Amino acid sequence: MLAQRLRSQGYGYQLVNASESGETSGGGLERLPRALELHRPGLVILELGANDGLRGLPAAEMRGNLAQMVRLSQQAGAQVLLVGIRLPPNYGPRYTQEFERVFPELANQYHLPLVPFLLEKVALDPALMQPDGMHPNARGEPPVLDTVWPYLEPLLKKNRRTGGS
Repeated sequence: MLAQRLRSQGYGYQLVNASESGETSGGGLERLPRALELHRPGLVILELGANDGLRGLPAAEMRGNLAQMVRLSQQAGAQVLLVGIRLPPNYGPRYTQEFERVFPELANQYHLPLVPFLLEKVALDPALMQPDGMHPNARGEPPVLDTVWPYLEPLLKKNRRTGGS
């Protein structure tokens, strides 16, 4: 969906999805150096942490992993768009608040644009979510992109293709 929007609006970017289903921030951190070396991105959309939260991993550990990923991305010359996520309330107010603070704190510390909540337009609409209540379904993907786009677009530079790859 993002690749289609980039093409339709004249952005000549190659999109690389380096995510893995069920990934934690620790797993992402392990894989990031190789991905940065292999793809040399100009922009990294960093959306990790939900699985850390769902597993009850320490928010401080997630914060450290995400901070290191930001630093590695920036050292590789990439801009970073940080994407926040929220947990269901059944994880308790203390953990939930500690978890949710990580994203704006990192954005402030590293001067990053922040999508406050990836699932803002879909989380409370069962028609847009998979039966697990955690992941958007195909109908929910366009509103998720619409949530991210206003933060992503200012980071993009027009790179209109004139042919070739």
